[in-house]
Amino acid sequence: MGNLGAFRLGLVQMTCSLDCSENLEKAIGHIRSAAAQGAQIICLPELFRSQYFCREENAAWFDLAEPVPGPSTAALGKVAREAGVSVVASLFERRAAGVYHNTAAVIGPCGELVGIYRKMHIPDDPLYYEKFYFTPGDTGFVNFDTPHGRIGVLVCWDQWYPEGARLTALQGADVLFYPTAIGWHPHEKAESGAAQRDAWITVQRSHAIANGVYVAAVNRTGQEGSPSATLEFWGSSFAADPFGQILAQASTDREEILLVDCDRRRLEEVRRHWPFFRDRRIDAYGAITQRWLA
Repeated sequence: MGNLGAFRLGLVQMTCSLDCSENLEKAIGHIRSAAAQGAQIICLPELFRSQYFCREENAAWFDLAEPVPGPSTAALGKVAREAGVSVVASLFERRAAGVYHNTAAVIGPCGELVGIYRKMHIPDDPLYYEKFYFTPGDTGFVNFDTPHGRIGVLVCWDQWYPEGARLTALQGADVLFYPTAIGWHPHEKAESGAAQRDAWITVQRSHAIANGVYVAAVNRTGQEGSPSATLEFWGSSFAADPFGQILAQASTDREEILLVDCDRRRLEEVRRHWPFFRDRRIDAYGAITQRWLA
């Protein structure tokens, strides 16, 4: 997609209930609403079909998984086709018995499954026990062509890794999408909550700057879990331009649809004046594939 031109993103920030069918119908309604406001590429939060089940290690939650393509991609494909939009949807993929992935599906405006990205970096932290559920991704870092722009998709924990952003951007993406489920442990919020949220915003803005690319982070909001395993998702979904300027940002605690206008001429302008890709020393980076260099 090398042509210059403008396109509009729709970032869906939503709460998620215990009812998967309800969440899917809510997401479909938000897609229709975003499309009616001119959005052409619409992104949902990470694992939007359910509450964030990785707060605990419980084998019963594997029952939430589904094939990709499967029922959710079919339902989202139908609304994508009706509205003429592309959709980025993060799903709990059942690939085979005992093999599950945190997978982002990209659905095109004809309702087709354009492709998938399987989350590469899998966290294992208090209330984020994802290694129990997800096999690390094997798709590599990939791009997807839509009629309105070439996009890269990464998922949540991927957003802290400059390597993933770089390898995705180097394939020509106009936008890096990060469907996300991130929030505060309530007992940490007063002391370090502001710094945690600021770090999350800052690192993704830095990906935009370092790669001269639009970045869109799409988080859920609301409080989920039992008193002993509660997360307060901090919302704050946002999009940044290729120089890291925030174009739109949602609240911490409300459902919202952000509409973000992107323009490849801005991407071209920034890269001409800040030619980081030109000045990369690709002959000197071989050691980056090592675990440690001490």
